[in-house]
Amino acid sequence: MNLEEARRLLKPKAEKALAKPAPHGLDLNLSGFKLGTGFGTGVEGSEKILESVGIDLNERNRSGSYYQVDNKAVYSSTRQKGLTVKPLSQALKNPENLDYYWKALPVDTDKYTAAAFLGEKEGYFIKVDDGVNVDTPVQACLLLRTPGLIQAPHNIVVVGENSRLHVITGCAAMREEAGLHIGVSEFYVKKGGTLTFTMIHSWGKAIHVRPRTVAHVGENSVFISHYINTSQVSSLQTHPVAYLDGEGSRAYLSSIIIGRGASKIDVGGTLELDAPACSGEILSRTIGFDESTVIARARVTGKAPGVRGHVECRGLLLSNKSRIDAIPELEARVQDVQLTHEAAIGRIAEEELLYLVARGFTEEEARSIIVRGFLSVELTGLPENLAKYLEGILDSLASSL
Repeated sequence: MNLEEARRLLKPKAEKALAKPAPHGLDLNLSGFKLGTGFGTGVEGSEKILESVGIDLNERNRSGSYYQVDNKAVYSSTRQKGLTVKPLSQALKNPENLDYYWKALPVDTDKYTAAAFLGEKEGYFIKVDDGVNVDTPVQACLLLRTPGLIQAPHNIVVVGENSRLHVITGCAAMREEAGLHIGVSEFYVKKGGTLTFTMIHSWGKAIHVRPRTVAHVGENSVFISHYINTSQVSSLQTHPVAYLDGEGSRAYLSSIIIGRGASKIDVGGTLELDAPACSGEILSRTIGFDESTVIARARVTGKAPGVRGHVECRGLLLSNKSRIDAIPELEARVQDVQLTHEAAIGRIAEEELLYLVARGFTEEEARSIIVRGFLSVELTGLPENLAKYLEGILDSLASSL
């Protein structure tokens, strides 16, 4: 089967789903946005904002890069043998890569996946051959420039057996006008492989964001996902799902969400513990400012004997007009499972603030210290230089709040 035949078979399903709302989040009228390539120019002039989301245009300590502006690939590079980084349109010329095309995520999941399929033009394809360790990260930049556009990158990442890969994706908008980002990502981690995926978002107050992510995790393999949203958005809804298909597989999903302005945010994660002796954890840190509304969801389902899962949802409310909901869910379908959860929402304790002020900090400095401590999460699976870089982003974020 070639790409044209694959799309012909999927198209009717996508067309029927164009009116299908997502189960969570603000429902959007897609007719208010346009499909197309967009301006599709380079990334020049966007260095500062891209640096804030983890993209180094000088490619220091990077094994490969992919840059996309609107719906056009403008640059890709690979610096290591056994690693492929290229635009999806090029990768799909190889029929073997169609084995990963819309296989993890159905095109008719909701109206957003349907629109992404029907308007699909580009995205990144990253593949690591069996037995290859990619020690420095591959970076992917997704930049939205054209007002009113649906940016719909379709990304596929394949980690071969006994291989290791780190991917950092930075997503940002250059304008304050309305736009819609639908990032579709399919991850395949084969036996003994490890994938660490870090996504940092910096959008704008008129941008709607609808990432759709599914991972399949094989025997004794590891999938780690870190998500950080640093900016105000009009609305954000995402709920990545990891299927632990192989015995002894592991997954860790973490998210740091900052609700600013009038943002409507609904972020979650699901772990499907399908194979014996697999385990997973979902961790979220949420801060509510101004008039923002943030819903943090987490769901773990245990379907096989000997599985373990844990959920930790914590929220910090810093405005009387903001709202945070934490919704952890656990489901056991067999007897021999261990599933646990913790959930807490609160405010900055007055005694903590007074303690720091009494030791010479200003009230503003004291608040930043407390917020930074709250934002601390275990940046599992990252190379030391990337972990330090992300710690720096969190330091800057805390001091700016």
